Amino acid sequence: MIDTSNTPDVSALAKPVKTGSEVIADFVKMLPGVPGVYRMIDTNGDVLYVGKAHNLRKRVTSYTRPQGLNNRIARMIQATVTMEFVTTATETEALLLEANLIKRLRPRFNVLLRDDKSFPYILLTGDHEAPQIVKHRGARKRKGQYFGPFASAGAVTRTINALQKAFLIRNCTDGVYQGRSRPCLLYQIKRCSAPCTGEINVDEYSVLVDEAVAFLSGKSQKIREELAQSMNRASGQLDFEAAAIYRDRISALSAVQTHQGINPQSVDEADVFACHEEAGQTCIQVFFFRTGQNWGNRAYYPKADISHTTSEILGSFLSQFYDDKPCPKQILLSEVVPEQALLSEAFTLKSARKIEVISPQRGEKRDLVSHALKNAEDALGRRLAENASQARLLEGVADAFDLAETPRRIEVYDNSHIMGTNAVGCMIVSGPEGLAKNQYRKFNIKSKDLVPGDDYGMMREVFSRRFSRLLKEHGSISRNDTETQKDTLPPWPDLVLIDGGKGQLGVVREVMLDLGLGDIPLVGIAKGPERDAGREKFFVPGKPSFMLAERDPVLYFVQRLRDEAHRFAIGTHRARRSKQMIRNPLDDIAGIGPTRKRALLQHFGSAKAVSRAALSDLEAVPGISQTMARNLYDYFHDNDD
Repeated sequence: MIDTSNTPDVSALAKPVKTGSEVIADFVKMLPGVPGVYRMIDTNGDVLYVGKAHNLRKRVTSYTRPQGLNNRIARMIQATVTMEFVTTATETEALLLEANLIKRLRPRFNVLLRDDKSFPYILLTGDHEAPQIVKHRGARKRKGQYFGPFASAGAVTRTINALQKAFLIRNCTDGVYQGRSRPCLLYQIKRCSAPCTGEINVDEYSVLVDEAVAFLSGKSQKIREELAQSMNRASGQLDFEAAAIYRDRISALSAVQTHQGINPQSVDEADVFACHEEAGQTCIQVFFFRTGQNWGNRAYYPKADISHTTSEILGSFLSQFYDDKPCPKQILLSEVVPEQALLSEAFTLKSARKIEVISPQRGEKRDLVSHALKNAEDALGRRLAENASQARLLEGVADAFDLAETPRRIEVYDNSHIMGTNAVGCMIVSGPEGLAKNQYRKFNIKSKDLVPGDDYGMMREVFSRRFSRLLKEHGSISRNDTETQKDTLPPWPDLVLIDGGKGQLGVVREVMLDLGLGDIPLVGIAKGPERDAGREKFFVPGKPSFMLAERDPVLYFVQRLRDEAHRFAIGTHRARRSKQMIRNPLDDIAGIGPTRKRALLQHFGSAKAVSRAALSDLEAVPGISQTMARNLYDYFHDNDD
């Protein structure tokens, strides 16, 4: 069993006697010459670096000889006060463990994969007589067939829409399916065959599902030929309505492949990686090919020291990328990476099938890599231009609001509600690289004492919760200045923008002073006369209100931030309101979990029918005891005379 514990005993680090190469040399004396993973740790107990080795003793010994080391490694060694080690059976296991620890611990001296959110898949469910087609993220726990990954949710949505037109597969939930008494609108517009109401029987529907599976499995040409034959046959029989349906299905399949762009002939299943570096930043472009079809691409910008070569960055990126994702049969690279054979061996071990990691030099595969590299160059060029513009805007913000330094983290707050109902507060974040959507936060207003529509009270609750937690987690605003935060967004805001005027600003100011955070710059943004964009008035504590010039780029920038906060707040409020509107009354009854709820809905068809059911009918439902039936009956009839 490999021990992946990552919590050092920092109590023993309070007063280190030795640091740097001296403390490393002490560990070398006790290390075995076997494969394993090591962690270098600083005085705060934070992991500085995670590395793997074929021979732990030899690898760690190299850190005791500082001659010839670059500045990055020298700084890392100097900051080390202790180390931790895990031995493994093989170097392959060490590589897999290293990738896992880097993703979890995010050591500042490693190459870091900054965007590791899961990819969307298409799922054809297998737990219902009439399979459903849906977009899926996360663990593959539901029974069915998964197709992907796709580069974006938009690519999945477009593909599902086209597949519905081509194969008439349902996308409604099982609950909706069970409760239908007549076909829905999707049937009327020829995007579903309506198995829910028997417009098509289960066997005929299964044929459509099999055709969809075949298409997603790479047999698109065969499916198109079969549909063309069916269309010609229907036309020959003068059944022009059926022929038109087949024609539309063929057209929908063509639309799928048109969106996919490049569709290689010699590559069935592969991911293509290309790495480009410029001006100290790196872009890795990834293309996904499955069943001979291009399922999209995505650009990544890993965090890495400038001393790393592109091949080192690409190699480290690969091990982290596939830590929680399935590997394709082939992985095509723009250049040879260190320990490429070891990566192939590790992915093969993890996937339990042969995985090739190659850097093609000719043919169609090389053309795919070259295409990905060109996309990486273009994406990085656009990013550098955007960052330069963003840097100038942030400098302008500092001048406009008299900030001591250019802000690295700007937080914007807004509230949303309708007559006080489903009230939410929201925070968005912007930094040197633009909007940081992974930092957005929403706050469901919990206070029962608030008067409906009390914006001041809502703002007070949001800021109290937000900054009390920040104090608990990070302790002090001074941590923004530590070296560990230079390449990432700091936890503390350098500027807080509030969508509101003098009143909201005053409430926020009181909260911040109570928490001892009065030195965080606050700015209130009041809408102009008649809500006229461009005539906003700004409020800063202790200063007269002011306006920015109508065509000032900083004004446009602040407007965009304010509008983004408003969009996020409105969207969050609507989602919460919609969830409440569709809430099933059975969810509020003690003892009614998913299984009993499903049994009741399948037996009666709807929650409304359950509420009207007689006690004897409730007792007849499988899984519902006499006691539970009585509780259900009493819940719906407690107001009866």
